[in-house]
Amino acid sequence: MEKIELGNQKIAYNDHGEGETILLLHGFCGSSAYFEEILPKLAQNYRCLVPDLRGHGESDAPNSSYSIDQMADDMIGVLDALGIGKASVLGHSLGGYIALSIAERYPDRLHALGLVHSTAYPDSEEAKEKRLKAVSVIQSQGIQSFVDSLVPGLFAEEHRESMSSTVDKIQEIGYRTAPQGAANTAIAMRERPDRRHVLEKAAIPLLLVAGEADNVVPPERTFTVEGEGVTQALIKGAGHMSMVEAPDALVQIISDFMDKNVK
Repeated sequence: MEKIELGNQKIAYNDHGEGETILLLHGFCGSSAYFEEILPKLAQNYRCLVPDLRGHGESDAPNSSYSIDQMADDMIGVLDALGIGKASVLGHSLGGYIALSIAERYPDRLHALGLVHSTAYPDSEEAKEKRLKAVSVIQSQGIQSFVDSLVPGLFAEEHRESMSSTVDKIQEIGYRTAPQGAANTAIAMRERPDRRHVLEKAAIPLLLVAGEADNVVPPERTFTVEGEGVTQALIKGAGHMSMVEAPDALVQIISDFMDKNVK
């Protein structure tokens, strides 16, 4: 991986392929490794820029708290450092929250916006309590214990056994998340605002991808807008992790969307 220094913060990233740039942003306690199965095919036609978000993977994990907006600023810093004026930003789960922040605050930097198993809704009160519990578990029991409880629920129930080796792989990725990074990111997600208006007012093509069996972000929380310029895609049988549960389907959805909307 390459690294870019942004002030006191180093962000690691992979850069694959050529063509229109797709910035792929991973989910909570994940890394750029989440996209390993879909990258070979996407990179045949597009430049795929795949960072490790702040606090995750090989990127730095600051001890001080930070916000979703600051994580979005990191991504703008990466684009600036690489001389990329505009990109199509596709965010998985946490990555979608960051993509929405970019769309609201840097609209001129986007060709298109995609939410993959993500939502523009803020956390509910119940979800906010779960974030605090997550921080407590991470701090008291460690990152491995937290990841062991988190990851199986990201998969469709039928895949937890049939794809057990893949579940193990995603857990191993999670174990490499810095505990402080995971805790700080949980609080950042807890405090993020409602950004449904960003989708409603967007003047760029939107891609909304949901898993039929996603128990983390059910389809109705992803499909909050419709109309011209909005592509809604439901992946049958997938949970929250279509990039490993149904990689071919996700590649086809992204490719069709890009071919249609981004020239």
